[in-house]
Amino acid sequence: MPSSLADEPCEACTSDDEPLTEQEYTEYTTEIDDVWEIVDCHHLEGEYPFEDFRDALEFTYEIGELAEEEWHHPDIHLQWGEVRVEMWTHKIDGLHKTDFVMAARMDRIHEDYAPE
Repeated sequence: MPSSLADEPCEACTSDDEPLTEQEYTEYTTEIDDVWEIVDCHHLEGEYPFEDFRDALEFTYEIGELAEEEWHHPDIHLQWGEVRVEMWTHKIDGLHKTDFVMAARMDRIHEDYAPE
């Protein structure tokens, strides 16, 4: 799913920022793929399927590069046929708009791995 959210900048928050409330983050959920769920109003978890280990590994590398570029690092779990990602903004111990921007960018990267 193409997302304009994926085109927005990843803006760092400050320790004065508060985590997004459910009402605040609901608008962003429509712009990320349905692989994502919000857990305990605290973090995002996404599970991306793959046809083999190599594609899952390459995707993991690509989102790792994205994380380094944006200096926003998710927890990544790689296994055959699946990559699971957990993400939240540690500085505020909760969700920030940047988490949703990163999720939308990961969705965009995953499009390249969709079976033909």
